[in-house]
Amino acid sequence: MPQPLAYFITFTAYGVWLHGREIGSVDKQHNEPGTPFLPPDPIQEAQMRANMREAAYILDTHRRKTILKTIQEVAKHRKWQLLACHIRTTHVHVVVTADTNPEKVMSDFKAYASRRLKEQLGEPADCKRWTQHGSTRYLWNEESVAAAVAYTLHGQGEPLDVFDGRAETRSDAG
Repeated sequence: MPQPLAYFITFTAYGVWLHGREIGSVDKQHNEPGTPFLPPDPIQEAQMRANMREAAYILDTHRRKTILKTIQEVAKHRKWQLLACHIRTTHVHVVVTADTNPEKVMSDFKAYASRRLKEQLGEPADCKRWTQHGSTRYLWNEESVAAAVAYTLHGQGEPLDVFDGRAETRSDAG
């Protein structure tokens, strides 16, 4: 089976991206580029919020910096090529080339980030940081990789904690 050129991985912080929210949300049927978000549903959002076991986990400055550094370290250790990463207050976008499936990549990023947040910020080990799973898109051609990188780096509004691996790749080659 052919390998994709890269993966576009997105995962959200716990409790911040609930179905029914005003600006919309994504489910399995609304997870392709260009597919509209689910419409707002205040009742569904209230039900989801009532079912939360903990407060929403917001990725503040310290958390974002810790997560970005950890993702870079994990990618380097696993010999994955990190093309782009953007840590927002509610979610994480990563474009990465890896020799394994994207679910393993996402799982490793979440697990190591959780461990590092616990160690460096003194958070409880059982704190709910992430939603279950996330989005894993296969990028099969250069155009889709370039589009995912551009969206990750520049399509998120004001940049927060960003890594552009393309610059690092160019400097490594020279």
